[in-house]
Amino acid sequence: MTTYNIALLAGDGIGPEVMKEAVKVLNLVEQRNPEVNFELNDVLFGAAAYFATGSAFPEETKAACDKADAILKGTIGLNHEDSKKIPVDEQPERGALLPLRRRYNTYANFRPVYLPKGLAHFSPLKESVIGEGIDIMIIRELVGGLYFGEKENGVDENGKRFVREVLEYDEDQIRQIIRVAFDVSMTRKKVLHNIHKSNVLKSSVLWNEIVEEESKNYPEVEVKNILVDAAATYLCLNPAMFDVMVMENMFGDILSDQGGGILGSLGLMPSACKGPEKSYYEPSHGSAPDIAGKGIANPYSMIGSVALMLEMSFGMEKEAKNLWAAMQSVFAKGYSTSDLSKATEANLVSTEEFGDLVCVELAKMPTA
Repeated sequence: MTTYNIALLAGDGIGPEVMKEAVKVLNLVEQRNPEVNFELNDVLFGAAAYFATGSAFPEETKAACDKADAILKGTIGLNHEDSKKIPVDEQPERGALLPLRRRYNTYANFRPVYLPKGLAHFSPLKESVIGEGIDIMIIRELVGGLYFGEKENGVDENGKRFVREVLEYDEDQIRQIIRVAFDVSMTRKKVLHNIHKSNVLKSSVLWNEIVEEESKNYPEVEVKNILVDAAATYLCLNPAMFDVMVMENMFGDILSDQGGGILGSLGLMPSACKGPEKSYYEPSHGSAPDIAGKGIANPYSMIGSVALMLEMSFGMEKEAKNLWAAMQSVFAKGYSTSDLSKATEANLVSTEEFGDLVCVELAKMPTA
């Protein structure tokens, strides 16, 4: 038997609710695969951790993550007013999330933007635009650029408040994420859209030089260079033109959220954040404090993150595919949660009931 240690970071808002459904699925996967054992370790992270310990990323949590084979993270963050109760540097994104990424060098963020034709009713786009469905893999550099650069704020000699933030990349940072994107492209349609802003940013000039250099090692992959603003437009007008998209940190933050928008909700976007030795998995949506505790948050993105973990950290590709199929089957049968569905014909269920339905569908599927 193989034992995998998983650190569970439920987080804030709806995080604990959707994490509960992820754990339910993991327990079923363990039952279905007797050669595998999951050792689950719940630890505090984000605002909940700050209010309990005075740190958004406490030492106990760091130790659990260091020990873990993979990290499953829920949502973090509070509403604007409650966030002001926490010192700026301990607010969940700065005090927990960015340090988590830095600690494990999780430089490669995978965000699948997937909507089969049968679920087109979720999207705000016309059916004629969606066509046969949307299937894009956004690959975002996650530990460099403006978010991790030097930061300074203060008052200048004229008494004016100022802020300075540095966008910095070196060629090794760029090259490692570009290689990931090419490798993924080789497993798909062998078309790679390189997203940049080289008409303005020198960082994009270097980025494009590295893409061109690496492309010589992947002659089968067609590289299409596109400005980030044009990419944002085409994601709405013709999403089917994209297969794999690669971009720097801030561009990826914005365009991947737009990807959730064209699906109809970030609740349909799981993600994987991979480093050289350790990875963490998380839903792309926020903590939604306005609906926390109401039992109406859809756990699809959280459970989808479990599927990515099974495949990318534990080599359980078959069970990951089964899990995706189980979730799609629940939707196909007309079930949804009220936060996600605007379709009047949907059979609305709670967060817990949606997780139960996924488990029912997964239990039907063969393991071999």
